[in-house]
Amino acid sequence: MTDTTSADLGSLSPIEFQQRLDQWIKDNEAELTASEPDESKSVEEATAPPRPFQTLLWNAGWLRAGWPEEIGGTGGSAVQRAQVYEGLAAAGYALPETLPTLEVLTPALLKYAPALAHTYSEGFLSGKELWCQGFSETEAGSDMASMRTRAKKVEGGWSISGHKVWNSYASVSDRCVLLARTGEQESRHKGISAFLVDMDTPGVEARPIKTMTSRNELSEIYFDNAFIADDRIIGEVNQGWEFAMYLLQWERGMYAWMRQAWLNNRLDEIRPLVKTSDQEKELGAAYMRALALRLVSRRTIRQLDKGIYAGPEVSIDKLLLSSAEQIVLDLARSVHRGAYELGDEPEDARLVGDFFYTRSASIYGGAAEIQRDVVAQRVLGLPRGR
Repeated sequence: MTDTTSADLGSLSPIEFQQRLDQWIKDNEAELTASEPDESKSVEEATAPPRPFQTLLWNAGWLRAGWPEEIGGTGGSAVQRAQVYEGLAAAGYALPETLPTLEVLTPALLKYAPALAHTYSEGFLSGKELWCQGFSETEAGSDMASMRTRAKKVEGGWSISGHKVWNSYASVSDRCVLLARTGEQESRHKGISAFLVDMDTPGVEARPIKTMTSRNELSEIYFDNAFIADDRIIGEVNQGWEFAMYLLQWERGMYAWMRQAWLNNRLDEIRPLVKTSDQEKELGAAYMRALALRLVSRRTIRQLDKGIYAGPEVSIDKLLLSSAEQIVLDLARSVHRGAYELGDEPEDARLVGDFFYTRSASIYGGAAEIQRDVVAQRVLGLPRGR
């Protein structure tokens, strides 16, 4: 492996950083290919320690770039992290399934619970641990303010009981960033707090849910009087809603950026296979949608990197993400007609899995109908519908 001197990565200009990254990817093609996550494997196999691809990138400094030195990083900005993700995707590599959650949770943890971030985040960043989110409930998906999972104050900490669902990779995670109600039900968003929970805590059980991709990508999490110490609360009591809203900015920005990089790589693979005039039109429309997603997610990342609250405009990022994913994979299905329906090779399974995954893009992270309402009312200033 080509040695990378990571100590100065944080001080490089964007062009210098990109040049060094591209050269490193080129020089280490064999090791990257050998350790690349295999999306045809089960979730349990794909995420099992030691997670060599992530470890390789961490040891070389690339997954340290853009993170504070206090959690093992090299300094620099979130823009550097975006460069790393796009550089890998452009070279044809699948990003580890741990990275999207890492990019959502770590910035928020650094802001609201720096002591917890300094203690635990390096294990997450380096690939030694996998974390998940415990937000959604059966009656509180897009309406998180109605959640019923409750944290009751007890001596030395909190007793948590309740049920979460649609939690990505919870069945294979080491820790969970959890939202629970610490106020009365009527307090809505004002009575919610956030906690960092170890998944092996007595009273915590994750049960996997097999999705249409035939993988256990989601889980239910049950909490039965699980004790969580006072020092695991994130921020202040009843500050969970504020924490979650800040976290969603990164989900809509950096996650969207990761996905646009992946989508553009898929379009480059699809382009030589386009044969009909209808497919050519679909290809052009897909490129335009992916470009729109790229531009808005880049804007969001730059705002967040400067400490600017992106606001309700990030709902545009989410809407473009879901529509871009679906139009690109619709085209992929069209040019691979037959393989989707009858193929039995690992690559065929990956294509089918990608297609089904993008069907959920207009639901996960905030349903498209809710995002359109946010854009209409809070961005465009239109009157609330009756």
